[in-house]
Amino acid sequence: MKRFAPLSLGVALAALTALPASAQDRVQIEWWYAVNGRLGDLAQEIITRFNASQDQYEVVGTYKGNYEESMAAMVAAYRVGQQPTILMAAERGFMTMLNSGAVVPVNQLMAAQGYDVDWDDFIAPVAGFYVVDGEPAALPFNSSTPILWYNADQFRAAGFDGPADTWQELEQQLYTLKAQGISECPMVLNGDFQWGMLENYSAINDMPWGTKANGFDGLDTEFVYNTTGVVDQATRMGKWMEDGVLHLAGEGMNPQQMYIAETCATLIASTAGHAGVEQGAQFDWSATYLPHEAGITPKNSTIGGGALWVVNGKSDAEYAGAAAFLNFVSSPELQSWWSGETGYVPVTNTAYETMRDAGYFEAHPTREIAILQLSRGTPSDNSRGFRFGNHNQATAILVEEMQAIWTGQKTAQQALDSAVARGNDILRQYERIHAGR
Repeated sequence: MKRFAPLSLGVALAALTALPASAQDRVQIEWWYAVNGRLGDLAQEIITRFNASQDQYEVVGTYKGNYEESMAAMVAAYRVGQQPTILMAAERGFMTMLNSGAVVPVNQLMAAQGYDVDWDDFIAPVAGFYVVDGEPAALPFNSSTPILWYNADQFRAAGFDGPADTWQELEQQLYTLKAQGISECPMVLNGDFQWGMLENYSAINDMPWGTKANGFDGLDTEFVYNTTGVVDQATRMGKWMEDGVLHLAGEGMNPQQMYIAETCATLIASTAGHAGVEQGAQFDWSATYLPHEAGITPKNSTIGGGALWVVNGKSDAEYAGAAAFLNFVSSPELQSWWSGETGYVPVTNTAYETMRDAGYFEAHPTREIAILQLSRGTPSDNSRGFRFGNHNQATAILVEEMQAIWTGQKTAQQALDSAVARGNDILRQYERIHAGR
């Protein structure tokens, strides 16, 4: 992408008049982010770099919990006029943020503050999700997609070069790992398994998750994943769970820790796991594309992670600082560094090309899987992404119903029928509240 550039001297002078007279009076910009641990440290590193790069603004970053907790904190703060200027919100909360009436569209902010953004430079499958009526509502920042992590040592021990491309063949490999005693836990279930093993399964195999192009074409969308191959996938997961091939995390360890500790041979999780795996794994680890059904041409996967939203109700000076910060985090230099450190996708073509030309992906081949998988083929209505109102609530219901399969209370069809019916009630509630938007 082109680096954002001031539009005119007049606009720039107007912005300067809103700034404090001295560096000691920097305008503070609050940024609430939703990543912690290693990723949180890196978010703070961005802030340190930005604050050191200029003397007009000071970004103050605060970890407000995970995405759901941060969103709840923002809603509560907004009601009493104490909202941050910038909020990191998950892709799953897109419709909630978009229709909240509490945000400033990022393209309007950047234009008003004199920045000429080349939005076409943003990676298409990432930018496409955040564009509404041709204009981006939020700045893509920490975008990711799920990939298949595996223990290469254990696969070699079982006679495999690596995971197979299809679910059918992968199933045989996982059962072999267990039967040969190479791994008692061929796969561990990630905390956001519905994203990697159900929603992206649906997208890659070009199956509708909902009507109206998965919600892109209207609030009157309905979930339909109980009528597609997702039912067979849920049945497969239930069988794996019953046979001890698919395991839940436990004993004080999360799924990634169980993979890193070689307790489990595979894990379907975000590419953002690179930071933790590279730091902790003491074996020959690797990653590859998500499997697909036999006999089909796989489509692109969909994004996860989050974006940066600008919240309304702030001063002109704070918006000037917010625009400067967004300009900073979108630069090819910062994006290349952020992607390399975290495993998130570089969100602009320029940043991606910068990394590729420097030979980064030759040295780190698993880092390129996400962007290649996201960019595979031409997105269909089924693979563009998911835009559902109150998506977090519907997701929680789906997870609850999937657990009923594993405990033997329901068949996959019964569980998904219930999840769809309950999820559609949530969609109708959202539609009534936001009708006309």
